[in-house]
Amino acid sequence: MPNWSIYFTPSQSERQLGLFGLGAGEQENPKGPAPERALGCHALVWIREGRGHLLHGPDRQLHPVEAPAMLWLYPGVLHGYRPATRWRQAWTLFSGPATDALTTLGHLDPTRQVRRFADPRPVDKAFTRLLRVARAQNGVRNGVQTIAALYDVIAEAAPPPDDDIAARLARLACEPLSIRDYATELGLTLRELRDAIKRTTGSTPQELVLTTRLNTAKALLAEEDLPVTAIAREVGYDDPAYFSRLFTARVGQSPRAFRRFGSMPPE
Repeated sequence: MPNWSIYFTPSQSERQLGLFGLGAGEQENPKGPAPERALGCHALVWIREGRGHLLHGPDRQLHPVEAPAMLWLYPGVLHGYRPATRWRQAWTLFSGPATDALTTLGHLDPTRQVRRFADPRPVDKAFTRLLRVARAQNGVRNGVQTIAALYDVIAEAAPPPDDDIAARLARLACEPLSIRDYATELGLTLRELRDAIKRTTGSTPQELVLTTRLNTAKALLAEEDLPVTAIAREVGYDDPAYFSRLFTARVGQSPRAFRRFGSMPPE
C-alpha cells in the first residue's frame, strides 16, 4: 500500500454546510512508538492491519488496538501511536459546527477512543469510498460528495444505541401516561429513561413523546376521516381543545387547517 495524503482548504460556502473535510490518506506505520501530538480538528484513523496501543489524553493512557479498529481523535487532545506490529491505516481529518451535534447524538464520543467491529466490512467499504471521493480530482468540485462520504463513515462507525429504548418509547407515546409511567412500562427508572433518550436522540422523553404524537396526528388528519376529537384521543389527549392548541402552537396550523391544506399553511 503506497503512502499518500491529500489536504483540503474548504471554501466559505463549504464551511456553511456544517461539516467539512480537511484531509485524507493512507499510510503504513512501522513497529515502535510514533511522535505524540495534538490535532486542531477531529480525525478518524481506520486500522486495517496490525496491533498495538493508542496513547491518549493528558494522562497518556494506553488503549489496546487490534485491527480492524477505528481510532477516534479529538481536537486538542494529545495522542500517539504505539504499534507492536506494522500498522496499515487510512485516515481522514474533518471539522465544522456539525461536530457538536454529532457529539450530542453520540456519534462522536470522546470517552471511547478505540472501537472494534464484529463485522468491519461496512466500515471498510464506507472508508474506501471516502478515500476514493476525496482523492478524485484532488478534491476539486466534489466537496459535497466528500461530506456525504464522511457522514457515511461516521454513521457506520459510530457505536449503536445502547438499546432500542427510543423506539420502544415511541411505540408507547400515544398512550395517555406520564413520563414516570413510561419509564415504569419500560422497566427503567426515570433517570435511566432520560439518559437513554438523551444518548440516542439528543432530546428528552417529553419531546420524543410530543413529536411522536404530533406526527401520528398528522397522519390521521391526512389519511383518515376521523373527527379531531377522536384523533386527539387516539394520540393520548382527553381534552381536544388542549390538543388543538398544542397542535397549532407546534405545527403552525390548526388540526382542521392541516387537514384542509396539508403541511403548508395557506398564503
